[in-house]
Formats: sequence, C-alpha cells, structure tokens
Amino acid sequence: MTVGILAAEGVQPIRIALVGPPNCGKTTLFNTLTGGRQKTGNYPGVTVERKSGRLRTPAGHTVEVLDLPGSYSLRARSPDEAITRDIVLGRQARETLPDAIVCVTDATNLGQHLRLLLELRQLGRPLILVLNMMDIARRRGCQISSEVLARQLGIPVVTTVAMRRNGVHELLGQLDALLAQAPTTAAVPMGDWVEPSPEAIRAYHREVERLLQDAVIHEGTPERLTRQLDRVLLHPVAGPLILLALLFLMFQAVFSWAAAPMDWIDGGVTGLQHWLGAHMEESLLKSLLVDGIVAGVGGVVIFLPQILILFLFILLLEDSGYMTRAAFLMDRLMSAVGLNGRAFIPLLSSFACAIPGIMAARTIAHPLDRLVTILIAPLMTCSARLPVYVLLIAAFVPNTLVWGSIGLQGLVMFGLYATGIVGALVVAGVLRLTLLRGGRQPLLMELPSYKWPSPVNVLLGLWERARIFMRRIGTIILSLMVVLWFLSTFPAPPAGATEPAIYYSFAGLIGRTLEPLLAPIGFNWQIAIALVPGLAAREVAVAALGTVYALSGDEGAMTEALTTALAQSWTLATALALLAWYVFAPQCLATLAAVRRETNSWRWAAFMFVYLMTLAYLAAFITYRVALALGLGGS
Repeated sequence: MTVGILAAEGVQPIRIALVGPPNCGKTTLFNTLTGGRQKTGNYPGVTVERKSGRLRTPAGHTVEVLDLPGSYSLRARSPDEAITRDIVLGRQARETLPDAIVCVTDATNLGQHLRLLLELRQLGRPLILVLNMMDIARRRGCQISSEVLARQLGIPVVTTVAMRRNGVHELLGQLDALLAQAPTTAAVPMGDWVEPSPEAIRAYHREVERLLQDAVIHEGTPERLTRQLDRVLLHPVAGPLILLALLFLMFQAVFSWAAAPMDWIDGGVTGLQHWLGAHMEESLLKSLLVDGIVAGVGGVVIFLPQILILFLFILLLEDSGYMTRAAFLMDRLMSAVGLNGRAFIPLLSSFACAIPGIMAARTIAHPLDRLVTILIAPLMTCSARLPVYVLLIAAFVPNTLVWGSIGLQGLVMFGLYATGIVGALVVAGVLRLTLLRGGRQPLLMELPSYKWPSPVNVLLGLWERARIFMRRIGTIILSLMVVLWFLSTFPAPPAGATEPAIYYSFAGLIGRTLEPLLAPIGFNWQIAIALVPGLAAREVAVAALGTVYALSGDEGAMTEALTTALAQSWTLATALALLAWYVFAPQCLATLAAVRRETNSWRWAAFMFVYLMTLAYLAAFITYRVALALGLGGS
C-alpha cells in the first residue's frame, strides 16, 4: 500500500522530517509551512525540544512535519546531532520512521551542506533537496542549476526563500508527487547503518566537488554587507564593546519598555481583587480567591511583558545571525576558564530559562565542556528571577537617572546579571581546574550571512514563550498558591491572638522553624515561607510574598502595595541579602530534573543543588554583614 493511500484512508498523518545544518533557514521553513499549527515538547527520554506541526498539501494529504535539530552529518558528534541521526534511522524511542525527508540547505554554502544530503540519499528514503536563501545567493552573484542537481542526484530539487514563502507551493507539489509513489526500499537497512569510514567521507567530499563543478555556474562572493558588518562587529576591540552595549540595552529595556503594559496588567488584576472583595461575603472562598489566587497568581502575571522583552532580544539576535558572532567574540573570555565560545549560546539562552540553555548545551561536542556548561547555566539570570529582582529593586532602589538618561534601577539589574555571569565564569574555571580537568577544543563554527529577522519566526517564538509562561501560571503556580493558601490559613489563630493569623498557621510554623537557620543572613519567617515554594518555581516567591503579606493583614497584594509593604517591613540590608541569594540560589526542580536527564545521573544534579545552595548562603551572609557594617540595617 502506498503512502498516499494511507493518508487518504486516514490511518495516520504522513510524517516528514526536516533535516539540515544549523543556520540554513530550516526552522523558518518549518514555521512557514505549519504556521500556528505547531506543538512543542521533548523527545522521549531526553530534554531536546521536539517541534512538530501539521499542514495539508494541495492534493489533500495531511502531513506531520518534524523540525529536527541542526546537523552537519549523520556522524553525530553532539547529542543534538544524535537525535537527528536516530530519528532518520528509526532508532529514537517511540518515534516512527519518517515517511520522507526534506533536506534543507543554505544555497550560499552548498560546499559545506551537500555532504549531509549525500549521507541521507545513501539511506534510500524518499528525499527532497531544498535550496533555501536563494535571494541571498543571487545577490552574491551565485548561479545554481537546480535542474542539473536534480538530474545528478536523482531526487527533486526545490529553490526557496522561506522567509517570503517563495518556492513553498512548489515544495508542497513535490511532496504530493513523492507521496503518490510507493515507498522506496532503503538502500541501506536502517538497522545495518554504520558511521561512514574516513575513506567514505573522502568519497563524499569528491562527490560534492563534482556536483558543485557541474551545477554551480558561478560561486559568487561573500555579501558585501556581511563583510562590512563583520569588520566592525568582529573587531577585537569594538566587537566586545558593541556586544556589551547590546546586553546593557537589553537589561535597560526590560524595565523601561515594559512599564506601560505592566501598569495595565497591574491595574486590571488590582481591580479584580477589589471587585471580588466588594462583592463577596467574608468566607474561606473569598480568602482563597482574593488572598490566595488573585494575590499570588496576579503578582506573577504582571511580569509577562518583561519576560517577552527579554525573549524578543534573544530571538532577534538568533534570527539575524549575530548570535554566532557573539560566540566568537566570547571565545577568548571563555578560554580563560577552560571553555570555548560555543558555550556562550547555551548560556545566553539561559537568561530566558535555564532548561532550554541546558538543552542547547547538547550542541557542544566535547563532553567536559558540555558538562561544565550545564553546571553553570543556572547562574545565568533566568526570566523566573525577574519577578523577584523587579519587586525588590522597585521597593528599595529609587527610580532616578544617573549618567544622563541611564536609569538607576536598570543599572542595578545589569549589575545582578553581571554578578551571575562573573560567578558562572569563576565556577567554570574552578571546575576545569579540579573535578573536570581535561583538554580544551578549539572553536569551529560556521558564520551565517546576516539577514533581517523573520517577523513570523519572532512572533511565533514570543507566542510559544508566552504560552509556556501562562501554562506554568495556570498549573504549577496556581496549584502551589492553593496549597500555600491552605497552609497559611489553617489552623485558625487561637482566641485573643495578637499576631497575624498566618503566624499561627502551618506555613507560619514552617517559617518560624527555618528562621533560626536564615537569621544570620537577615531573613525573617515570611521570607522563609516564600523560599520553600520558590524551589518548585522561582517566580512563585513573589506570589508567595503577595499571599503572605495579604494574609498578614497588609492591605493589597499587587505590585505597588506589595513593594510598599516590603519597604516598610524589611531593612535595606535584608533586601540586598535576598538579591544576593537569588543570584546564586538553586534553580527550580524542573531544572534539576533536566540536569539529571542530560547527564544521566542524579549525582550531578545533587552536586549542582549543593554548590548553588552553598554559594547562595555565603553570598547572602557576606552581603548582609557588609550592609550592616555600612549602616544599612535600619528600616
């Protein structure tokens, strides 16, 4: 029975795998083909992101498209490449063998990318070659005969400009033609595939040279704009300064650009809180809704604009081609601590969330480099820390300008990020000199051409991150807030009690039990209550403080009221100590689970938790004691 008949009978959707090297526009093509009909998850047993989407071809075939991790060869040299190899060979757990493969290449760099195609062709699976970024190739004067390539390779060849949808209809037509045929018998049985020998690799290179000689009429020259930009952006002095300025702008924007939407959300949540308070009779349900769910969850939702701004910068840097340059710029600094610049990309991704940063470390081939990068990724200031930072900075740092138009609050935020970066580099250096001694690999990376970021890619990326954040609020944070409300409400205070009701609750008991341990670093029992659920998700600490102070009798629990309550209840020394704590404190439990899965060992996850907890306590202790010595211990 043919693949096309299977689809017509509705047995299951046809599965197409998009395969290609990094920076070839594969994900842009995936977004163009599937639009909003996408799902994101993890491959079974690993934390590598699994992207799939659906489309319907002109002939009516329902197709599931898999966007596989970037790979230069089936000779996998990193865990990411191993996932791609295993899926196209049908070896990945609970992933069926794709019905066809679409190999996406960068038309401006065929010499580097055609070897992967030849390896895929050797498998004998239905195959289509996509020459993407043809607009850039033509601007460079590169002329490629897709007809010659198709004749020489014996497979369909399609030219595309994925960002503008050029060639997409032709690609869908070729898919229909391919799926209408009976499946091809594999030239190499999947179970018998072995890694190409050095002799086979040399034969592939000779074949690539022959194809280029026959099909590429004019190779063109590197794009003038790319050459000009690289002279500045990769300059040994100007390049690092520009990168530093971009990072500084990113942290400033997190405060200034997000102010208006945060005010709108804050006003809406506060209005809802007041409305519920005015229209509901005093009861446990009212306390749960107003003091538990709205005060807690609402205190986290407000930070969505800042998180999206942070992701916006990261997506723009990735999609423009600058991210790879940043890795090269950071190579000299990374080499000082035993890493190379390739570690910079996972670490920068960790600013958004440590889990995708840890996943991105799979692109690092050297196992020691990869392990060190995983272990220091949580020291990057992830977006879950933002709510805590913003809350404390707003409460204790005046909103004034310094050095002209630079905000003091943004400067403090930049300092916190910088502290995490410096701490990560120091830890990496110590690990490379002690537990993880070993050789260092030189940095070898392909520099893609600069291009305008795809608005579709950026918007889909922001939508996906917003959806993940809101789903996290609707599941983990909401559940924890209900549990925290229960612990903070029961048992009821005894008759004639003089302290707030929460003081006598289960949560109050937990906080008072932990208070002696945390007193040396300036933390009170309310902070202790917030730290415990904060282990499940960092941003829950803000929601927990909102609930704690709402149940403590302070009027209001939204941002402005909560910052006022904290400023009145804590000393500046305590606030500084808590900021220092969160620079180093262990990530959420999901991060520890990701470390366990990436390293296949609880030992490294436990090691990470212990060393981060130790650093957090020491940093908070030193900060608190220095602040007291400077006379900052007053209210």
